[in-house]
Amino acid sequence: MYNTLADMTSDTWKSKGDKVGGEILRNCLFTRTRQISRVLTTVYDQALRPFGINAPQFTLLVLVHELGPISRADLGRRNHHDRSTLTRNLQPLLAQGWLAEGTPEQDGRTRPLSVTAQGKTLLRRAAPAWSTAQAEARALMGKAGADAIMDIASELPKRSRH
Repeated sequence: MYNTLADMTSDTWKSKGDKVGGEILRNCLFTRTRQISRVLTTVYDQALRPFGINAPQFTLLVLVHELGPISRADLGRRNHHDRSTLTRNLQPLLAQGWLAEGTPEQDGRTRPLSVTAQGKTLLRRAAPAWSTAQAEARALMGKAGADAIMDIASELPKRSRH
């Protein structure tokens, strides 16, 4: 057969169309990483649910805590978020009073995000639940898998200003 899908010509793709879906299903990195992401998100979401926050929101809270004050644009670039997803995940954090937007900076548009006292309290209270989820996630992935994920993530390119 073929070593990779790239080895197939467009004519071969057409003639082998019934096999392409299976090939993609078995070997698609995107499909597999999304599957892993959904499993891990569920682990962290379940642990954080009693605190009224989900895993993506908690990640943003931690990032703002560690990097803030930070603009929405810089936060989005740092965590590879598009504008609409970032806005959707920030809204509950702002509404709950866990994050605050500062006064506009010199450009008149940038309003840096920072963690409030309530947000810091939430981080302290939820940290043990996060630790439990982290241990469960590491067990699911195994040491080699967890280490590989961390290594891959550390090598990802920085997102441009676009």
